Amino acid sequence: MAADLSQIVKAYDVRGVVPDQWDEALAELFGAAFVRVTDAEAIVIGHDMRPSSPGLAAAFARGATRLGADVTLIGLCSTDQLYFASGQLGLPGAMFTASHNPARYNGIKMCRAGAAPVGQDTGLADIRAMVERWTEQGAPEAAATAGTVTERDTLEDYAAHLRSLVDLTAIRPLKVVVDAGNGMGGHTVPTVLDGLPLDVVPMYFELDGTFPNHEANPLDPKNIVDLQERVRAEGADLGLAFDGDADRCFVVDENGGPVSPSAITALVAARELAKHGGSGTVIHNLITSWSVPEVVREHGGTPVRTRVGHSFIKEEMAKSGAIFGGEHSAHYYFKDFWNADTGMLAALHVLAALGGQDGPLSALVSSYDRYASSGEINSTVDDQAARLAAVKAAFGDREGVTLDELDGLTVTAADWWFNVRASNTEPLLRLNVEARDEAAMAKVRDEALALIRG
Repeated sequence: MAADLSQIVKAYDVRGVVPDQWDEALAELFGAAFVRVTDAEAIVIGHDMRPSSPGLAAAFARGATRLGADVTLIGLCSTDQLYFASGQLGLPGAMFTASHNPARYNGIKMCRAGAAPVGQDTGLADIRAMVERWTEQGAPEAAATAGTVTERDTLEDYAAHLRSLVDLTAIRPLKVVVDAGNGMGGHTVPTVLDGLPLDVVPMYFELDGTFPNHEANPLDPKNIVDLQERVRAEGADLGLAFDGDADRCFVVDENGGPVSPSAITALVAARELAKHGGSGTVIHNLITSWSVPEVVREHGGTPVRTRVGHSFIKEEMAKSGAIFGGEHSAHYYFKDFWNADTGMLAALHVLAALGGQDGPLSALVSSYDRYASSGEINSTVDDQAARLAAVKAAFGDREGVTLDELDGLTVTAADWWFNVRASNTEPLLRLNVEARDEAAMAKVRDEALALIRG
């Protein structure tokens, strides 16, 4: 097929509609290019439950072995399970998933040995250029000796590693509703949580890449309605929702109320700092709540603010030796997990924190959730740069207001802040607002939106 790779090679991964935008023939070339760019003698490959995933993963393996690399296939897995395999085996890895996207999509998340990210500046642009050249000139010459293919089950080892990092054996019994969204959480959760003092109520654990119940994107409020209702109906202590490839985890309290990922970031940061002797660096992106750096400092840590996106977080974690990192999107990164993101490990921290005291989750997280926030509000605009300039002009000369442009535009005052960022893939501006109370947040939100929407 004559593929337009500019449409499917994103900033951090490959993602597009199958077979319209890419197919197994293209996946085979990606496998060869991945081996060539990483200079790998061996790689590990996993895939999610989408109907197209096994075929695409097998094609990628053919491309890799054709150039002489040995391939370890770990089969059905979550994205963080693939990162675990990459870290434990010391091999570059490829995960076939489109995360929370609809069923017709698929993609590849790639990493170097030790789960180090492969993004535009760390190999993905080179992989794209190679695949583009080969689609025009023909596939590369095969190696004199083809690589081998072996299969390996890493689920038990993955679960054991996570459980070695958070001790749940002595917690009080908890009832937890888990919504896997027909994604890979249905595969990993039973093994990770097996034998713990937990009464697990499963929802949508059947692996089904057509997502018959709801999209596997728990950050969209409509996709956690079933979980919220079930938590209340069961009288459960909490609910957990995973996205399609189960690398992100969203939490709801005993009342079915959503717990902000910033509050989870702060809670886990406090626990990780305690584990590391009350000191250490914690990374947070610039859209997380003011609560996060406050809690980090209160617990002896050093907060470091970064741009949004996993490549920036992982790069800063490696540079600073950070022990933990969190994003507003419910991605949580751990030094003890090769600096990679794992929603499952964050969930274990929440369960341990809740089960280690007697109060409800809503009370536990209240000290980590201190401000009123808007959540992310997307606006379709004709000219992103012009709308951003209008916001900058309106707020730039106000007394007591500071601006910074680390990632989009962040406007900060004594009692509130907001950030406006342009989408890389759509004609959207994304607004996040936080203030010391709901009224101030609403006032700033409405003024910013009026400027954004012109």
